[in-house]
Amino acid sequence: MSTRHAVLTPEAPAAIGPYSQAVKAGGTVYVSGQLGVDPATGGFAGLDAAAQTRRALMNLSAVLQAAGSGLDEVVKVTVYLADMEAFGEVNRVYAEFFRPPFPARACIQAARLPKSALVEIEAVAVGRA
Repeated sequence: MSTRHAVLTPEAPAAIGPYSQAVKAGGTVYVSGQLGVDPATGGFAGLDAAAQTRRALMNLSAVLQAAGSGLDEVVKVTVYLADMEAFGEVNRVYAEFFRPPFPARACIQAARLPKSALVEIEAVAVGRA
């Protein structure tokens, strides 16, 4: 019997390839990279890094909730930026969603992100007891 289960919610954009929005294995939730795409429209929530970060984090939160976890249970985040010049702008929005103790995090500039997004955010969280 597998302890690995796919997580799916209509509150976040559907996967655009052969992957799950998240996978829950035991008490850990591995959330795939979330873009700043509005699941209702399929379009970006805005054309700047702040708007896309906000929507990506809202999508991340929705997937976590569907998995029985939440932003307060995130232990590791990876942020991918199309341009590292957006680092400060992304941090300002990020701080609206996470509280101390902050998750461990890496931030990487990528040559290109899916759908030419400005931001993509993935996370690892623990499930709630």
